Amino acid sequence: MKKFKWFSISEIALGTWGMGGGFWSTDHSNDEKDIKAIKKAIELGITAIDTAEMYGNGHAEELVGIAIKGFKRDDLFIITKVWPNHARYDDVIRSALASSKRLGTYIDLYLLHWPSEVPICETIRAFEDLVDKGVIRYFGLSNFKPREIEKASECTKKYEIVAVENHYSLWDRSDEETVEYANKKGLLYLSYTPIEKGRIKNDTILSEIGKKYNKTSIQVALNWYIQLPSLVPIVKASNIAHLEENVGAIGWKLDEKDWKLIDEYYSKR
Repeated sequence: MKKFKWFSISEIALGTWGMGGGFWSTDHSNDEKDIKAIKKAIELGITAIDTAEMYGNGHAEELVGIAIKGFKRDDLFIITKVWPNHARYDDVIRSALASSKRLGTYIDLYLLHWPSEVPICETIRAFEDLVDKGVIRYFGLSNFKPREIEKASECTKKYEIVAVENHYSLWDRSDEETVEYANKKGLLYLSYTPIEKGRIKNDTILSEIGKKYNKTSIQVALNWYIQLPSLVPIVKASNIAHLEENVGAIGWKLDEKDWKLIDEYYSKR
């Protein structure tokens, strides 16, 4: 587990993009498989689950809600997101209540999915009221840069922004500034698409390093992410074997020399 000022969270989070459908479109064809995968992830110790109202037009949240039944709720950390078109105060409240109903529980971390034309202070005001109502526990931002996070932080009256979720990977280090900002501020940095849709699997450098630890290239990459103080990678997997491989990134550490070798090599690409 990674410990932050406000909460603890598993070192890897399960992503649900593509479960239950796509961009505001619903698909029930893989429901049984997806529910099974979510359950298995929790059993393996991946207790942080990332979803959004947009994923499958809310159906991904419904699948998460079904899958988590029978597990101790306090052991889970459920993250979901409100779409920027719903960033007005009343719409945020409405969306959060709908997400909570689909999940069948409160929301641990509620994020604004993308920057919106709505004044950020209006959205933050809704987030704070949702905390007071017990609908959400914490709130944060997704696809925001440090300057935008600072601006949003100025809007807070009672609670703090605790997390940011952005794209970051060994191949795409363009968000390094936000990673460093999160480290400095003690924020949780959730990294989506960290293995670049499987591209890491065939990476020669990571595969060679993995031989030393008897680990796969994906496990090496995920372990590299895990060692960043504030970063938790979000990895989507519906395949049980892939879930088990992802969990194999936990419980060991790249030595300092190998970690730096990876860091320096991919920062120059």
